[in-house]
Amino acid sequence: MTTRRELLKQMAWLSAGTIMMKDSFAFADVKNKKVGVQLYTVRDLIGKDAKGTIKQVAALGFSEVENFGYNGKYFGMNAAEYKTFLSDVGLKAASGHYMYGNFGNRQVPGTIVYGWEKAVEDAKAIGQDYMVVAYLMPNERKSIDDYKKIAEDLNKAGETCKKAGIQLCYHNHDFEFEMVNGQLPMDILTKQTDENLVKIELDLYWASRAGQDPIQFFNQHKGRVALWHVKDMDKTEKKNFTEVGNGVIDFATIFKNAKLSGMKHFFVEQDVCPGNPLDSIKQSIGHIQSSLVKYL
Repeated sequence: MTTRRELLKQMAWLSAGTIMMKDSFAFADVKNKKVGVQLYTVRDLIGKDAKGTIKQVAALGFSEVENFGYNGKYFGMNAAEYKTFLSDVGLKAASGHYMYGNFGNRQVPGTIVYGWEKAVEDAKAIGQDYMVVAYLMPNERKSIDDYKKIAEDLNKAGETCKKAGIQLCYHNHDFEFEMVNGQLPMDILTKQTDENLVKIELDLYWASRAGQDPIQFFNQHKGRVALWHVKDMDKTEKKNFTEVGNGVIDFATIFKNAKLSGMKHFFVEQDVCPGNPLDSIKQSIGHIQSSLVKYL
């Protein structure tokens, strides 16, 4: 007959075992957390040898990439060829950057205002989950009315994406947080777009440079900040780009609030590197894997 003491001991072992299993599952989840990189960081190397450079990116431990420069092809490859190549090197293109495209008389394919349907078709073909408006040219954002027209176009583009099973996002810099005609452009871009059609890729460097608190932004837009650009700001007065972990941005607190954000993917990016960009992103992924993914 089992005594009460033995029963309590068995329950204690079961409880400990359950905790250990939970810890084990949590660890497995951390190990399998995918770290992405925005390929714009290695743009100069890609210009010389696209396939060779992307292979080196994969070898550093990245699992996902965010494309840039789509012009009907991906770094000279059509959609089918690019998808096969990525699969062969163990990468997935989870997202891609695109332009709004109001370049006057110049029509650039694969932008919001020209050839968007083909861009969406190709994004679906390579398995992208997200398409992101990367940057607004100065001539595209002269007034609040410009931003209102952009918001209207984003909703339409988001509908096209939705039909293909893709989510549209908008990527910020610092100018969206500077007053224009007495209003904040980011308020226009968030309030006048459907939150289900247009989500946010928050660039943590540019938001911080603009004096924004990422956690406060997450609270204002709960669940809408689906993507992050993880890049750091150095400790100098110039606030230059630097490798993740070298600067002043409190990434630990940010990563702890991933659920509040609604973050699904994040991408290392460093617009300017002091030397070989592969060395910079190697340092960044090392810090992320050793110090940050544990919070996810």
